[in-house]
Amino acid sequence: MTVLEDAGFTVEVPGRPVCCGLTWISTGQLGMARRVLGRTIRALRPALRAGTRVVVLEPSCAAVFRSDAAELLGSDDARLLAGQTRTLAEILTEAGWHTPARPVVGRRAAIAQVHCHQHAIMGFDADTKLLQACGVEVDVLDSGCCGLAGNFGFERGHYEVSAACAEHGLWPAVRDARPETAVLADGFSCRTQIQAGHLGRGGMHLAELLAELLEISA
Repeated sequence: MTVLEDAGFTVEVPGRPVCCGLTWISTGQLGMARRVLGRTIRALRPALRAGTRVVVLEPSCAAVFRSDAAELLGSDDARLLAGQTRTLAEILTEAGWHTPARPVVGRRAAIAQVHCHQHAIMGFDADTKLLQACGVEVDVLDSGCCGLAGNFGFERGHYEVSAACAEHGLWPAVRDARPETAVLADGFSCRTQIQAGHLGRGGMHLAELLAELLEISA
């Protein structure tokens, strides 16, 4: 909320829990996913019909809102949700916001693990543009999936495959990163995989890095 409010937005959090339904989509329980998404859209309907944009911090949830929801429900409200959903980077880029409006002490480097759903549906261009505008030199890892893949990495018999995917690029990149380099991983699953590697550091969300830069430049 700190970053969005600094950019001039009034932020409203839904008054009750809402869910994208991905848990059920990923396990083929589409009937349950439709019911969950239907409840979410009913909760968001007044804001959607008022033209309010919906900022989603978790890439997998944003991908469902942008793609799966309209396909599963086929309703006008689901199509509104698809059109009005934004990632944090997208809405800040649209607003022309960036931290160098205040003097930033030095430049900061970052490596970024792009969540698979973000790569497939939203892309990372807005994030790269925003980070560069904020004086952050970002290296987007070309490592593919982190290996956790939702619940795959937690299931019995999958650990070796999950760890091998992480060792393909993500874990070595985190190990080799300088202490001052931020490790960006907006996806909860990607951050969990970084933690599971016992690499001596964790991943952070874009919102956390931007809030940190705001504090430095205040």
